[in-house]
Amino acid sequence: MTNHWVDLKNSDVIMIIGSNAAENHPISFKWINEARKKGAKLINIDPRFTRSSATADFYARLRSSTDIAFINGMIRWVLEDIEAHPEQYNMTYVREYTNMSFIIDPDLVLPGDNGGKFSGFQVIDDLPVGQFGTYDKSTWKWQTDADGIPKKDKTLQDPNCVFQLLKRHVDRYTVEAVCDVTGTDPEVYRQVCELYAGTGAPGRSGTIMYAMGTTQHTHGTQNIRAYAILQLLLGNIGVAGGGINALRGESNVQGSTDHCLLWHILPGYLNPPTASQQSLEAHLEASTPKSADPKSANWWQNYPKYFVSLLKSWYGDNATSDNEFGYHYLPKLENGRNYSHIALFEAMHAGEIQGLICWGTNPAVGGPNSNFEREAMNKLKWMVAVDLWQTETCSIWQPDVCDDPAAQQTEFFLLPAAASYEKEGSISNSGRWAQWRWKGAEPPDQAHHDLWIVNRIMTELRNLYAAEGGAAPDPILKLRWDYGYDPDPHDVAKEINGYALADIYDSNGNVLYKKGELLSSFGHLRTDGTTASANWLYTGSYTEAGNQMARRDDTDYHPASIGLYSNWSWCWPLNRRIIYNRASVDLDGQPFAPDKWVISWDGKWVGDVPDGGWKPMNMEGTRYPFIMKPEGHAHIFGPGRTDGPFPEHYEPLEGPVDNAFSATQVNPTVKVWQPDKISDRNEFPVVCTTYRVTEHWQAGQMTRNLPWLVELMPQVFVEISKELAEQEGIETGDPIELSNVRGSARAVAIVTNRFKPFTIRGETVHQVGIPWHWGFTGLSRGDSANLLTPHVGDPNTLIPEFKAFLVKVEKVEGGA
Repeated sequence: MTNHWVDLKNSDVIMIIGSNAAENHPISFKWINEARKKGAKLINIDPRFTRSSATADFYARLRSSTDIAFINGMIRWVLEDIEAHPEQYNMTYVREYTNMSFIIDPDLVLPGDNGGKFSGFQVIDDLPVGQFGTYDKSTWKWQTDADGIPKKDKTLQDPNCVFQLLKRHVDRYTVEAVCDVTGTDPEVYRQVCELYAGTGAPGRSGTIMYAMGTTQHTHGTQNIRAYAILQLLLGNIGVAGGGINALRGESNVQGSTDHCLLWHILPGYLNPPTASQQSLEAHLEASTPKSADPKSANWWQNYPKYFVSLLKSWYGDNATSDNEFGYHYLPKLENGRNYSHIALFEAMHAGEIQGLICWGTNPAVGGPNSNFEREAMNKLKWMVAVDLWQTETCSIWQPDVCDDPAAQQTEFFLLPAAASYEKEGSISNSGRWAQWRWKGAEPPDQAHHDLWIVNRIMTELRNLYAAEGGAAPDPILKLRWDYGYDPDPHDVAKEINGYALADIYDSNGNVLYKKGELLSSFGHLRTDGTTASANWLYTGSYTEAGNQMARRDDTDYHPASIGLYSNWSWCWPLNRRIIYNRASVDLDGQPFAPDKWVISWDGKWVGDVPDGGWKPMNMEGTRYPFIMKPEGHAHIFGPGRTDGPFPEHYEPLEGPVDNAFSATQVNPTVKVWQPDKISDRNEFPVVCTTYRVTEHWQAGQMTRNLPWLVELMPQVFVEISKELAEQEGIETGDPIELSNVRGSARAVAIVTNRFKPFTIRGETVHQVGIPWHWGFTGLSRGDSANLLTPHVGDPNTLIPEFKAFLVKVEKVEGGA
């Protein structure tokens, strides 16, 4: 998340894609409307005509899972316009701040010349829907000179430079070809391209807002990559009113992301050790990028400081230089294995996992292929469910879920939790603002806040390990665990921020911190074990000056009044509100947009906290603005992804038509766990997508148990077009059934114009939509949409494909 929600008011054009922001993120619309008061235009791109569509200046329909085709066509439009009218675009930004000028290995082969695959593809499996495998990425690299610095052609004419390669790559994505695949009206598409391309002029900016409609695909990561390429072409990253803004579905999704609760990453986006990294030195060597370019800040070269400080936070005095700061206490990932959601449930189903703690999550409703996942959980020996109500997940032993409840061997433990309003602590919103929230009410009866629960579990585990030993007691017993009976969230927040474990001196020998003082900047973290921080990104959030997250000064101190509100809460990193903001100025440090500037050079930087304090690019000692990349340039050519350096259109795992752009039907590196559970489009011809509604919350625990909310939205429904309804003899209110090879779900039909049939390559393709909030417990009950979704994951994130799968739609004769 590069910008923040208030900053939406600075946009000239807002494009919402993969989100129904008006309904699911209504506060964002407050600031969208502020922008529109000043003349901004709103584009909405969605398969369904939503509340966001209803207020948009331009609504473009597209078939689910065709975002890349849509955006690649926009990129093609912009590239052609740049060649025809370069003076209308911020070419300084494109040439100087992105890797558009980098010269790439001439052996790279693009999908258009290789049947839909990049060079280096190696088959590992032959599945019914096509061949899947992995890439040897040895040709996905730029050429370097004798000093190891990337070669560039700032004229952008070299046939192997990124500009020319990208132009060749998107050449197939003409307006006609795109609209033939997406189902978008060609005239509307041209209007969208022209309007959004206009944000590439210096002084103008456009923002893209997305949510899970973008991510939950077998190419979700590449969807976002496509947005990034478009935004970088237009100079829309690091500027006011720009950015690629992820609309989080929960108040603290950004916080859980930053603290890295998933299996593949550690707090502050650090890497977990792998089995092959047998020493701290080996891990740091593998995780710390290097750059030969003196103008590259290569900020991740500081990785050792952040990693060692994390180890010191976790293991305290038990982490010393003699034992590699406790590195060997950390579990190591097995090479080639993953521990994502789907993989865990597959292992559970195979009997490889005996116990499960479900903490505020309900996979019996929210997990893909949820019938299978319910079966998997019924094979456990024990389950702990931490939640506000008895959920579907802790009720899977019931007769309508379990084949033989009398034979059920799973032991269930239900721990009543406090709601967010019944506890104190911080949340980090979509804009990276860490905001402190105070307790509004006491939790009922035996319910406790999460810190209390996790502390009690861990304390008892430590007692057991101390008394009985075990296979590996040290990783548990050596932890610095001193929270007492009822942990104070302020103590945890301070631990996250970080302390000086000894007196810390600057380069001139002056004392920066005395031992025990809270740190104010991650720039002061050390590799020698004298600092501790549980998350380097949050260093500065709770300092000797107090809890910065609790600040509530609503004065906009920025001279251009762009809405930074820098003394309201605290924003990582270092309270910087717009990251990569040194890309918002020219080579002399003067803003591209004088009327809505973010930072400006006046002998020093003024405005927002600069993204690195170095001088402008035309001065000595400068650094490139994209400091998190080793080369200092934003990646239009992105070799780090699993499935290609540029986004390429593929159909979803279950697609209604053949891929029009190549012979490769599905993302060739996708992970499919159950190849025998793929729905055939001849039997299941209708595209289905899932979404949310305002009246219900996620898997439904907090809304389907509240009588007044149940009255507002009492039952699960399916939205279908009038044309499909007429074809199947369905009327609004009829009970209908959606089915595929994984299961079936019943719901009430809502016949609507919000969905219309698509014409795709001369064929009629119908699409329906179903909200996913329902399950078999609570006051409002119904089938979960995830009875239908597949066990397949994006190759980069392994996120399931919830947004495009195939079903058959039938009226239920004789009623529900």
